[in-house]
This record gives sequence, C-alpha cells and structure tokens, in this order.
Amino acid sequence: MSEETRSEVYAELAAVGPYGVHPGHALITMVEPHPGHEYAYNRWYEDDHYYAGAMAMPWMYAGRRWVATRDLQLLRYPEKSAVAQPVTTGCYITTYWVTDGRYDDHMKWTVGINKRLNRDGRVYQDRTHVFTAFQDHEATVYRDGAAGPRDFHALDHPYAGLVVEVIDAEGPEQRGELLEWLRARHLPKLLVGSPSAMVTIFRPTPLPGDRMSYVKQVEGVDTRLTLLWFLEADPRECWEEYFSGLDEPVAEGGWGRVELVAPFIPTMPGTDRYVDRLR
Repeated sequence: MSEETRSEVYAELAAVGPYGVHPGHALITMVEPHPGHEYAYNRWYEDDHYYAGAMAMPWMYAGRRWVATRDLQLLRYPEKSAVAQPVTTGCYITTYWVTDGRYDDHMKWTVGINKRLNRDGRVYQDRTHVFTAFQDHEATVYRDGAAGPRDFHALDHPYAGLVVEVIDAEGPEQRGELLEWLRARHLPKLLVGSPSAMVTIFRPTPLPGDRMSYVKQVEGVDTRLTLLWFLEADPRECWEEYFSGLDEPVAEGGWGRVELVAPFIPTMPGTDRYVDRLR
C-alpha cells in the first residue's frame, strides 16, 4: 500500500510565491556532540539528518557543513563568550540557504518534518545546540566586486574555510548603525587583499513556539548580527594577520561587543575525517 503524499497539491504550490535564488534567509546551527558520541553523531548527521531534516525540504536550496578540530577551537575568542560557554564548545556548524521570501513556508515544513523525525526515532539526542538560529540576510560584502562567486554560490563553491563572527550591539537602533558601518566602511577595507572572498551578514529571527524542545529560543533577536567570512585559504594560515583582532575596531568604535570569532574548515561528506581530532 503506497503512502498518501497529496501529490496533486504540489503543482499548485509551485505556481505561486517567490522562487528566486537569492539567500534571503539562513539556518546556522552550531552543535556539540556529547563526549563519546562523536562518530555516531557524525554518521547520523551526514547519512540522514543533513538530507531528511534539511536539504530535502522545500526552499532550502544549499548547505555546507564545517568542523573545528581542537587546534581551531583553541583559536576562538573572546574567552568569555555569550554564544558558547566555554568558547571552544560547538565543534560542528552547518550553514543552509533558504530562498528569499520563503521563510514562513519553510518553517511550516521544518516544524512538521522534525516532529515526524522525532516520532520515528530519527533524531540523535546526545548533542547540544550551542548556537542554532534561522537568520535573515542583511547584506553581502565582496572582496572582488562583480568578479567571482556570488553569495548564492557560497555553500557550493569549494571554500577552504569559514570564520563565524557574532556581534552584539547595545540595542536595535545601534544594530542598524553597526550594520551600516560594517557594510559600507569596515568590511570593504578589511577584505582588500585578504583571503576572504566575501562576508555575508545575517540577523537572527525568533524560532516558532512549537520548535523542538532541545533547541533553545534564539537570543539577541533585536541586537545581534552574524557574519560568515568565506575563505580561500585554511584559516590557520591567515589567522594571526587577518582574524586575531576582529573585536578591537568594534569595541574601539563603540559599535558593540564581539561575542564569538570561530574558525572552521569544511567536512569531507561521507567520511569520518577530523572526528578523531575534536578533543
């Protein structure tokens, strides 16, 4: 007996609503597998959840998974972080793009599918969500102008590294000023000659009330910005020169406080590479 799929509705849904390629929204999820569960978690996420809990869902059209081995974790700062306690927590992060204008549609599906996955025993419980949030795209700043990949290519282009920066402004108005400073003045200057091809800037959105209980409500909805730096070099090769002091100009200018600067490298899908280097 075949399962009911209501296939007749799909043609109707495809005929309405936005369907551009711009990443209007992102899911950014940083997770810590519990000690002793690193291999099992890695296989569950890559073999099942990355697809069934994310990429197979409507309007989530690109994804990339990244890892911080112990040496990369030890480069993180500040030591006292509002994002991760201790700041080394969260050795995996996955980034997904969601089509602009399709956040509400995607959220309806993702809440429904995750309830189903939980019911069917397909959610790995021995993990902690350190920094998980859907986020709205605010700006992308490019190093090379119109040349090179666009932000909608970023999760498919073979970038060698990712640096995640989280900044908290004092309030909503100050966040707007921080965003303008970053977009128009600060980032264009930093990107010149750097190994980073682009920086995407997002602001977090609150999770729905019927979210899964193991994912905490998003903090800093009115005050926080998340920056993703896409690197053409291994972050270890350029950390000291380009990334070790990102917090200083933010503090000196009174723009807010940098709560996390964390480097990652891409995982090798389908393998357990780097799992033995997390601790």
